[in-house]
Amino acid sequence: MLGVNNLAMYGGTTPREPVLRRKVLLWFCALTFLLSASALHGIPRDEPTVDELKARITSASVPDKAKLCVQVAERQLTETDKFYASEDFEKGRTALGDVVTYSEMARDYSIQSHKHEKQIEIAVRAMTRKLTDMVHSLSRTEQGPVNDALEHLERVRTDLLTAMFPKGAK
Repeated sequence: MLGVNNLAMYGGTTPREPVLRRKVLLWFCALTFLLSASALHGIPRDEPTVDELKARITSASVPDKAKLCVQVAERQLTETDKFYASEDFEKGRTALGDVVTYSEMARDYSIQSHKHEKQIEIAVRAMTRKLTDMVHSLSRTEQGPVNDALEHLERVRTDLLTAMFPKGAK
């Protein structure tokens, strides 16, 4: 007579095999669920829209206004790049105007509060680099507004650097 172990060896089933399969399946499902839950937990929540950020500016403190303004400018620069890449130049110019306006507002608020000047200067420098790269990909007729925006952003950087490092101060 064949024992339980011999049945399994010859292709038969043991009384424990269906229970073992269920346990393995249960562990697999639990592990899959936990991995999915941890992956979803790692996904950032929806970030506020540009309009929500603009609305927050009015009620924020002066140092926070500077940070919010630079966030709006950075997001609008991303939109500007998308619009220019898709050759929607009118919307691109509108978004580019917001980049300049909110960068200047960020400068003004940071100089007024003497907070976040360095971070805003670094952010404006990064935006300047991105705009410079954009200029090289545009036709001559579309480069004008971007070059004007570059001049404004360079002025913003200069003002921030002057505020951080005044001449004659030791």
